[in-house]
Amino acid sequence: MIIRFANPQYLILLIVIPALVYWYYKKRRKHAALRFSNLNTAKKTEYKRNLPVKEIFEGIRIFAAILLIIAVARPQSGVKGEQVTTQGIDIVLTLDVSSSMLAEDIKPNRIEAAKQVAAEFIKGRKHDRIGLVVFAAEGYTQCPLTIDYSVLLTFLDNVKTGIIDDGTAIGMGLAAAINRLRTSQAKSKVIILLTDGRNNRGEIDPLTAAEAARAFGIKIYTIGAGTRGTALYPVDDPVFGRRYVPMKVDIDESTLQKIADITEASYFRATNAEQLKEIYKEIDKMEKTKIEVKEYTRYSELFYYLAGAALVLLAGAAVFESTKFLIVP
Repeated sequence: MIIRFANPQYLILLIVIPALVYWYYKKRRKHAALRFSNLNTAKKTEYKRNLPVKEIFEGIRIFAAILLIIAVARPQSGVKGEQVTTQGIDIVLTLDVSSSMLAEDIKPNRIEAAKQVAAEFIKGRKHDRIGLVVFAAEGYTQCPLTIDYSVLLTFLDNVKTGIIDDGTAIGMGLAAAINRLRTSQAKSKVIILLTDGRNNRGEIDPLTAAEAARAFGIKIYTIGAGTRGTALYPVDDPVFGRRYVPMKVDIDESTLQKIADITEASYFRATNAEQLKEIYKEIDKMEKTKIEVKEYTRYSELFYYLAGAALVLLAGAAVFESTKFLIVP
């Protein structure tokens, strides 16, 4: 808490207090005299020392005067606060969930590695709305744009292959993500597309989707996930159990690069989990939310309390002095 005076110049009046105390002291030093025709009566009077009532009331008045002077100086108490203004970014993570994402060239496999890195990315963001779209033979929204990251992370954790018919409909995935962002009023609108193949399903061409994204002011960062050459892919055989077969890695890097270029974003290639983490970190740096913090102090007036206390003291002193502690000359 901060204490300040709105009119500190009036505090100079406090210098009269010592003079007032001195005046009261000199006044009490003067002794009154009574004339008696016969001292025998005075000698028989029982002497009883009373409390210094007069001094107490004078002290109360002096204290009330101090309170009134401080009240005139207008003391105020202040509490500091912050006003945070954000210009958030709307981001849709668009994840390939086709069966080829089970390949284990990126440990533990492509889809689990992508989910882990996406989860870290989500936890590192603040003030942004983030949504999740998944696609295989078609695309659909797994989680709409939200700032409730705990809910989003739950939806992300439930993502797996097989929840959609198999295939790689990159254009359909982008269309679903664009549909979520097209009416957004955010300062920046971003799609992060991760896939390990090339478009082979769906009615919408990926480059057509990219043109639509550009029209809505949406950037598309594209990520190709997978090693070069071949990768081991798990196959569950009803007779011999799980076995691994080599599968050709077929990422359409040319199309992914064109998608990024059309929307003035970037294309990345991840051949291992560490590279995937670095890619998300780089995107995180490029798409930062603008946060403005303004500090302020809110003040409350205190002179009411001081002035009120002074008036109560003066009124109380006047009442008691003229009733219970009345002194007859």
